[in-house]
Amino acid sequence: MEKQLSDIEKIRQQFDAAPYPRIPLDQYPNDMKYLTLHSITMAYYLRDQEVVDTEGKVILDAGCGSGFKSLALAVANPGAKIVGIDLSEESTKLAQQRLQHHGFENVEFHALSIYDLTKLGMEFDYIHCDETLYLLPDITAGLQSMKAVLKPKGMIRANLHSAIQRYNYFRAQKFFKLMGFMDDTPGQLEIDQVKETMKALRNDINLKTTTWRPELEDKEEWYLANYLLQGDRGYTIPEMFAAIRGAGLEFVSMVNWHKWELLDLFQDPDNLPASLGMTLPELSEEERLHLFELLQPAYRLLDFWCGHPNVAAPIVPTREWTDQDWQTVIVHLPPSLSVSQVKEEMLTCITEIRLPEISKYLPFIKESPLLMDSTVAALILPLFDGPQSMPSLVQRWLQVRPIDPVTLEPVSEAQAFEAIKPMLITLEQFKMLLLERRSRKD
Repeated sequence: MEKQLSDIEKIRQQFDAAPYPRIPLDQYPNDMKYLTLHSITMAYYLRDQEVVDTEGKVILDAGCGSGFKSLALAVANPGAKIVGIDLSEESTKLAQQRLQHHGFENVEFHALSIYDLTKLGMEFDYIHCDETLYLLPDITAGLQSMKAVLKPKGMIRANLHSAIQRYNYFRAQKFFKLMGFMDDTPGQLEIDQVKETMKALRNDINLKTTTWRPELEDKEEWYLANYLLQGDRGYTIPEMFAAIRGAGLEFVSMVNWHKWELLDLFQDPDNLPASLGMTLPELSEEERLHLFELLQPAYRLLDFWCGHPNVAAPIVPTREWTDQDWQTVIVHLPPSLSVSQVKEEMLTCITEIRLPEISKYLPFIKESPLLMDSTVAALILPLFDGPQSMPSLVQRWLQVRPIDPVTLEPVSEAQAFEAIKPMLITLEQFKMLLLERRSRKD
């Protein structure tokens, strides 16, 4: 126990001395993809096939650091209360200043360990634990602590460093520990010593070829976050799932789920070797993700959503919805698209009859660039004023395409309904639209 407390104290001292991230106080998060990753909308939608209203939600930023991600949570979730905690008191002071500087008042920050969350006397709709969980001596206990303050339908976003992808940095950390650079809180002296050591190595030395990035050699926080990070640990997919289960939680999805598709690693997914073709369909989600990381350990973070078990009803794929289901559908724009910047681009493209590039606003797509037909853009234009029902979009289509371009006959409501249904299904697959059945919500 003394060792664990010592590890935590080292982490606290490191981030008191060098709060992270070092982003200027006046910098505002306005990248649509970044904000989408900090919106609770997609997490709830993936689990429940419902679009939540962020007004009045209570969000915890567990390990808030200097508060830039707390600011992103506030911007991406209008009307939500933001609560931040961090071991480092200096970090929480900066976070408070940052949110106040940008005019957010429904916020509070506390110098507190994740293990002590119940001391807040609060429950949360969403817990954002980014770049923090892997620093805890016991990740299962950390998840259990978050579960204890999570509302029954709440969700947790957390991540772990990949033991496989980050292996070479762990080697580097062991090396610099043996050199004595991490005995106390690393500072400028230790950063300079690391820089001198790495630059002195021959260019063909494995540790240098796999970890050294000359373009970042003048960024002090890069050394502290990689070569000199106290308490840094790596995990595998099975260890991640074991911690989730051990905490009494249920895995929902990887945050970047579209990047973890096992079949995408094969040249011809429809023509696999017989052994693979028979085995892969029988694998659990955990097994498929584990195989992916063994074949392609490309991602530094094992970034995931989880929540209380048995909360969500089974998801019915949109292609299996009945016509009766479709009559109740409400269509929403995702947070990254429902902004004036995207609307102005849509209007310009519709007017000039050219294809708007949507992929630059969406973090959850494989194809890039991804273009949208200007006629489809005209169909969904009313969504910028708010969610639309399926019948209202049918009427919109009758205005946009009143005449069948082949027969030159007037388009009926039934034809319009059948025309836009596959469009919405495709757009939903790319998460360019979110489709919610009122029958499910009622």
